[in-house]
Amino acid sequence: MTTTILPALAAMPAHAWGPGYGPGWFILIPIFWILLIGFFIFFSRRMYWRHRIQGDPTSAEGVLRERYARGEIDETEYRQRLEVLRANRK
Repeated sequence: MTTTILPALAAMPAHAWGPGYGPGWFILIPIFWILLIGFFIFFSRRMYWRHRIQGDPTSAEGVLRERYARGEIDETEYRQRLEVLRANRK
């Protein structure tokens, strides 16, 4: 399709596109929209991935993770409780 459009656009007089514009400027608008949609998809997937990795902070594992991070429990207690939580989930 573009092979049939481009010769026709090249044959048009330059004043049809406005002063100083060539027939290739029309490609900028689709590129803009493709980039905008691409950025939206990239950042939404990144936020989804980050949420999956970090988990829900209000869940039992999230609370346990926070307690371990604050130093309220040590590593062995954290691992034991995490094992119990994951065993009960099945």
